[in-house]
Amino acid sequence: MDVILSVKIGKNLGGNAPRLLSLEPIFFNLYNVIIHLYKVKEMRRGHMETKHVELEATDLHKQHLINWRRHLHANPELSFQEEQTSQFVYDTLASFGSLELSRPTKTSVMAKLKGAKPGKVIAFRADMDALPIQEETDLPFASTVEGVMHACGHDAHTAILLTAAEILSAKQAEINGEIRFLFQHAEELLPGGAKEMVEAGVTDGVDMVYGLHVASQLPSGKVGVIYGPATSNSDQFHVTVKGKGGHSSQPDKTVDPIVIGAQIISNMQSVVSRMTSPNEELVVSITTLHAGEAVNVIPNEVQIGASMRSLKQDVRNNAIQAIERMVKGITEANGASYDFKVIYGYDSVYNEEAATAVAERAIQRRLGEDAVLRGSAIMGGEDFSAFTNTVAGCFVFVGAKEADNPTPAPHHHPHFRIDEAGMEDGVNIFLGIAEELVF
Repeated sequence: MDVILSVKIGKNLGGNAPRLLSLEPIFFNLYNVIIHLYKVKEMRRGHMETKHVELEATDLHKQHLINWRRHLHANPELSFQEEQTSQFVYDTLASFGSLELSRPTKTSVMAKLKGAKPGKVIAFRADMDALPIQEETDLPFASTVEGVMHACGHDAHTAILLTAAEILSAKQAEINGEIRFLFQHAEELLPGGAKEMVEAGVTDGVDMVYGLHVASQLPSGKVGVIYGPATSNSDQFHVTVKGKGGHSSQPDKTVDPIVIGAQIISNMQSVVSRMTSPNEELVVSITTLHAGEAVNVIPNEVQIGASMRSLKQDVRNNAIQAIERMVKGITEANGASYDFKVIYGYDSVYNEEAATAVAERAIQRRLGEDAVLRGSAIMGGEDFSAFTNTVAGCFVFVGAKEADNPTPAPHHHPHFRIDEAGMEDGVNIFLGIAEELVF
């Protein structure tokens, strides 16, 4: 490569060989670039030699992890109502010492662990809220609250981060920088607790933020790592078609909103299949439809509800605009009118490359080279995006599938269960990232 470059440049200079000496800075810079790229490659592979402190979970830590998770599972609280949960978290953190505790919002908790020396500021997040679901498992620590269940693993997330905080708080003197433990309320309900915590300043001064989610259908011992978009923009829209009702025997004297609504629904998928590049991810699902009360009456209105998932902001915006144009055209062509309302949900979680490389390296070192499963974005929503919209971050998926369960229930299901052994992997991920960045 150097020889070819020298010949080409020499020719451009009219073959003036002495002037080639002036190219030494170019080759020196090129050498530095090559070395830099090599180092980046080695960092991505996890082969860089780094100094690490010994961070291990003892049997006592592991017992705490199980006990805390089961306590939280038995005592779930809904979004924005996590008063007992947040108090339990606060009191548990206070028992560790070394932590500066605060309440960014009414039902959230932040703990700061400031090291003895300056360095990076990193943040770890766990969500704490449960779902309005009646639990139907046979677990001895099943929910004791009627109609409320930890059916998404937030109890596990909270226990994982508490355990990581317990272990790390004992190493304060060896930390170079600061670790913030963010126990977030209301992930399951818009506008989401993450947005409120960011507005309260929890990410001010933070260099990188990390979160994780247990996955009931991913084998224990495996961790899903995604570079770039990790979850989708999760939005919804509601259309009301306003026609003119009347007797079912005289449809000619009506403006039938059901027929118009059917045209809208039938044409909606062309936004995905004909107005969006096949190389882009977009999902539009009609999920609610309400019209009429009697079989002999054509109603005045039809209400249509839909969910839309996308990864890119331009795809998101273009789809919303295309859908409203379609609704407008069809209703006007049929002599009807409409209302169109968009409810923007959580943004896509974006896993920044450098932050994700740190997480991948930590996972491989703590759990083994084969633990990482590279994947692509899922089309579910997650309000961790409020954090990654503010600072560089990474969100990973931790396997927690029960080994003896061939058909594990999905998340948000009354029979949702996890393999508690997977929680130890979650603790190790947080510990490994801390080792990489602040020790």
